Amino acid sequence: MVDLRAFYQATNPSKTLAFDNIEDQKLYIDFSTVRGGKIIEELRDNITFFSPEEPTCQLFTGHIGCGKSTELLQLKSELEKENFYVVYFESSQDLEMADVDIGDFLLAVARHVSQSLIDIKLSEPDKLKELLQGAWKVLNAEVTGIKAKIPVVGDIGFNSEKEKFSLSMGIGEITTRTKGDATLRERLNQYLAPQKSKLLEAINKELLEPATTKLKQRGKNGLVVIIDNLDRIDNRVKPWGRPQQEYLFIDQSEYLTKLNCHVVYTMPLALKFSNDYNNLTQRFPEDARVLPMVPVHYKDGSSCEPGMELMRQMVLVRAFPNLDASTRLSRITKIFDTPQSLDRLCQISGGHVRDLLRLLNNWIQRQRTLPLQRETLEALIRSRRNEMTMQISDEEWELLRQVRIRKKVGGDKDYQTLIHSRLVFEYRNYNGESWFDVNPILVEAEELGNTPSYP
Repeated sequence: MVDLRAFYQATNPSKTLAFDNIEDQKLYIDFSTVRGGKIIEELRDNITFFSPEEPTCQLFTGHIGCGKSTELLQLKSELEKENFYVVYFESSQDLEMADVDIGDFLLAVARHVSQSLIDIKLSEPDKLKELLQGAWKVLNAEVTGIKAKIPVVGDIGFNSEKEKFSLSMGIGEITTRTKGDATLRERLNQYLAPQKSKLLEAINKELLEPATTKLKQRGKNGLVVIIDNLDRIDNRVKPWGRPQQEYLFIDQSEYLTKLNCHVVYTMPLALKFSNDYNNLTQRFPEDARVLPMVPVHYKDGSSCEPGMELMRQMVLVRAFPNLDASTRLSRITKIFDTPQSLDRLCQISGGHVRDLLRLLNNWIQRQRTLPLQRETLEALIRSRRNEMTMQISDEEWELLRQVRIRKKVGGDKDYQTLIHSRLVFEYRNYNGESWFDVNPILVEAEELGNTPSYP
């Protein structure tokens, strides 16, 4: 008998699988055979085989919620098996995603690397300490009347016992003060902007290079830093008129590519459709690798059975993690009223992993009993479609009609909006050919000239 609460918790769309957890490992489904290539294998091999001794810089992108974090944690696990030391962190922990500058980004990298390597004895980072003390002085200057309540400049990065200076603690103190305060953040970046070259050099010379040396002395093959959630950076326009995504990944690419270790960044998918994308490809050593949707239908609209089979398994393994694939299929009616209801769930998701889990999670919560009934799913689909259509303009409906016909998107800002809002999904054939289609939840909308039709 399936535990409904356990099944509900296993379908949490916000949960990222942790590959150091045996139970989470059971839930992982490898979609590489239907996504147009072994993307994570390519990212891994560029580090472990083609350039283990020289720093690499790679970009990874895809729709938010399509499974990038899970794949990156899989990459981390595979790199660790190849004896690399891997630091993985989510940039949104430190950065205000609506207002990111290169200075606070570099500080975030330094913080997480130094925190992860706390057991490795490195020399005191004099240049970094000096830069942090300067930043702290600038931030303190903005506080009036309460200076006695905060550490003085010389105290930053020290605990109450005044032991050895801690780089991660010092940066953490700054991050805590600036993340939620736009004024302090602006002051910090005004201070760091003219010193970003000095900051980069200090991070390389006082942190990354000596850390790599120490790691190799301990038998490791090198240091890899994986920075997730940079794809979530808001694309609002900076005060000087430059969109934030283009500013960070193109204008500041020199600093992103010069960190002296192996680095993997997530990148906003919308940049693939920016007029500046050619400039981006010239500034990074390799093109960004795209994690597409899991194909649940082919370009001609017919069902993609290999993709559907894997999506079914992604759902069923959360109910039956200890059974093999064929046995799970025999238990479909323990979870759903009919096999067609499971297929409807997979098809309407468009192969978007988080959207499927979100819909399934809501289905369980709404019904609270098994097997799950088709009529409840259809009600949830209608509700979700209504939410999405309220935000779509007449001009965007016309663009969506064109996508339905042409299976392509343009490179202008309107199409960037469609991609960013998950109104349009990208797919890849086995030969790497890319094509696009409208989110299946919208395909049945009256505005597209269609009426609902499903088995």
